[in-house]
Amino acid sequence: MPRRDIDAKVRHRARTLRKSSTLGERVMRDHLRALRPFGAHFRREAPIGPYVVDFAWLSARIVIEIDGASHDLPGRAEQDAVRDRFLRAEGFRVVRVRDADVLAGSAEAFARIEDALRPHLRHVGPNDPSPGPSPRGGGGGKRRSAGVRTKGEDGYREDDA
Repeated sequence: MPRRDIDAKVRHRARTLRKSSTLGERVMRDHLRALRPFGAHFRREAPIGPYVVDFAWLSARIVIEIDGASHDLPGRAEQDAVRDRFLRAEGFRVVRVRDADVLAGSAEAFARIEDALRPHLRHVGPNDPSPGPSPRGGGGGKRRSAGVRTKGEDGYREDDA
């Protein structure tokens, strides 16, 4: 959903939620960050329509929700069902895991998430190049010296940089 289509109140709520994440959300964030070299890029507290989801990989259309104790309150299951129907109608796959399972390091919770992600992850083998430098700076990729031969679309070429 383009940014201009997000209601200002929903955008403000997302920014507020990013500043006050739960411990379970912080643990999940670290787990999902470890998948970046494999192509996964999750946004935290991402606005989608009238909702703010815990984690969204927008290009893969996957949403991960970390459900805390408030999801056990009366009527909350119905609210979650309405929210999930909306997200599915928008083309997202919704994966819900319990906050307590994330904090306990439940293999089952992380396996469910990884099963949903697996078809969208790219394989990075030992001989594959590093993911490259971050678009925001901070390094990351391998630096090449002048005269290094690299394989491009049209065969090998000499790099000048």
